Amino acid sequence: MKENYISSIKKQFMYNRELGWKTISQLPKESLSWQYNDESNSIVMLVKHLSSNMLSRWTHFLNSDGEKEWRNRDHEFESEQLDVDDLAKAWDKGWNCLMDTLEQLKADDLEKIVYIRNQGHTVVEAINRQLSHYSYHVGQIVFIGKMIQDDRWNSLSIPRGQSSSYNKEMFSKEKERAHFTKDFLPNKKL
Repeated sequence: MKENYISSIKKQFMYNRELGWKTISQLPKESLSWQYNDESNSIVMLVKHLSSNMLSRWTHFLNSDGEKEWRNRDHEFESEQLDVDDLAKAWDKGWNCLMDTLEQLKADDLEKIVYIRNQGHTVVEAINRQLSHYSYHVGQIVFIGKMIQDDRWNSLSIPRGQSSSYNKEMFSKEKERAHFTKDFLPNKKL
């Protein structure tokens, strides 16, 4: 069961990584710093926040607090222009740190206690906390992307009006045990 959890959680994090990047990839570069209003985040802000959070949480995950002294969280939400290459580097740096840490986890690690701002969590609780947090922000990235692209948006899931045909195709297949990310991440080895 514990090995299945680690495998499943890696796929779910990769799913979020791909959703976010597939959104960013279809946007004009000048729109990446767009904010709906002053209280809203831009995609650049969200990428900076996610990357910094991941580097803080997942560096020395099992033996240091997840909120590192070197992190400047307030800076993550400052308006800034980043070119796509710098944005991709920040995105990859954070996600790679997370995935490298998950690769090293053993089933026996899942009940260990780790700390985030001195609050103790089991490793499972800490992972679930971060999955929820990252999904929240990736959802924001997708929503901003849909607003920016409007009718030029390329759906990342079942496009509107195609649910019946998608379900028909899925139910025409034999039942199998498969992770929901199987078709979305067909070339990803996890």
